[in-house]
Amino acid sequence: MRLSFGQEMRQVQKQILAPRMIQSMEILQLPIQALEERIEQELQENPILEMRENDPDLPDEEIEHIDSDAKTTEEKELVLDESKNNADDFERLESMGEEWTEAAYDERPRLSSNRMAEDDDRRHDAISNMEAKPQTLSDYLIEQLGWYELDEPTRQMAERIIYNLDKNGYLSGRLEDLVELASGPQELALAQKALAVVQKLDPPGVGARNLRECLLIQLLPGMHLYEQMRTLIANHLEDLEHNRLPTIQKKTGYSLELIHETMHELRKLNPKPGAAFTEVHAPTVTPDVFLDTDENGKFKVRLEDGRVPNLRISGYYKRLMEGGVSDQEKEWIKRKLNAAQWLIESIEQRRNTLTRVAQAIVDHQTEFLNKGPESLEPLKMQQIADKVGVHVTTVSRAVDDKWIQTSRGIFPLKRFFAGGTTNSEGTEVAWDTVRLKLQEVIDTEDKQHPLSDDDLVAELGKAGLTVARRTVTKYRKLMKIPSSRERRVWTE
Repeated sequence: MRLSFGQEMRQVQKQILAPRMIQSMEILQLPIQALEERIEQELQENPILEMRENDPDLPDEEIEHIDSDAKTTEEKELVLDESKNNADDFERLESMGEEWTEAAYDERPRLSSNRMAEDDDRRHDAISNMEAKPQTLSDYLIEQLGWYELDEPTRQMAERIIYNLDKNGYLSGRLEDLVELASGPQELALAQKALAVVQKLDPPGVGARNLRECLLIQLLPGMHLYEQMRTLIANHLEDLEHNRLPTIQKKTGYSLELIHETMHELRKLNPKPGAAFTEVHAPTVTPDVFLDTDENGKFKVRLEDGRVPNLRISGYYKRLMEGGVSDQEKEWIKRKLNAAQWLIESIEQRRNTLTRVAQAIVDHQTEFLNKGPESLEPLKMQQIADKVGVHVTTVSRAVDDKWIQTSRGIFPLKRFFAGGTTNSEGTEVAWDTVRLKLQEVIDTEDKQHPLSDDDLVAELGKAGLTVARRTVTKYRKLMKIPSSRERRVWTE
């Protein structure tokens, strides 16, 4: 290979995305809530862009005529006087942000004392009505720590331990790591003393370093089957995990009936004492697409257009372009006009593309909507792309983070895409159908003689579903179904 420095000309083909195409793809990918925020931002940044307050079916010319009638005399004179220099107007528009900032600071001193008092009361009411911050596990434990009479070093070490607990209430690190490097055995003894105090706090089991210690802390003398539970937790926790009950029976001399009864009592203990303080955020889902039924019983998709404001280009700036403005001002208006027009067209293109893609998905998955998940058919994005006549990446962006509301509930549009296999009759079957059948076979098996993965393959084959053993093992693990040994119910 020859390496050299110099200039040369080459003719190559290269795909370059225009800014307009990039914006269209970004708008298409936005869910309804993000689209609303994007439109609000554009309305603030582009004064040429306006919301259409009137009937959306009304032509722009009539709206502009109505708006022009509502304008003040001063505004009409400004538009009609083409010979007037509009440089001041554009300087005012470009410095609008600075003027608003100055006005905000200048306005406050002019407020009367009554107005200021009203504003303060309004803020106070707003703060009072705010949802209180939920109490954290650390706050709850620190509050209890105040009930104990501890010397200052022990209290400080206990607080250090509390702030190092994980979300489940465990001390995941080593106790030695919380002790200063230059400290000796006395400091480690202090940490052990502080940990013992923390482990006495509520909820029971907090401050444990592993599951075994967490369960042992929760055991109290006088509990039903106390000795048996202590024995199983201390010596046979792994055997319980893997359902090796005969091993426990052999080593302890307990009967299987007693072991089952002890296991029932163990399930009343809490393996994650700190999980109750973990704040769970459920994201708000707003459907982009709604499913209706026409008079013939056919499904028809409908977009939620009510939340997306109708936009139009201000006629005031259109008339300014026709008036006597400088080249610099025309360039500014032209740039803002292009940006506004691109946004309006991108939103309309998003509406059309999403409608067509969603309708194609619904037409393919009609059986799923009529009968339920067991009737989901295999579907790939390429099939929808070929049917709609767009690229597969366009389908991917159209369904990304979009939800559809149906009579069976709210589903993400991606839910309707699924791979599949072929049954004995040569018909394609979705993997969801295979998983549902697998769950049904396991639920109805003899728990004293549970089916192995090879047996599950045979049972699915009897139902006309041909799958490999590794596929059954994969889906069983994904569905968090234990192995046949762990599913077995041991009896005398």
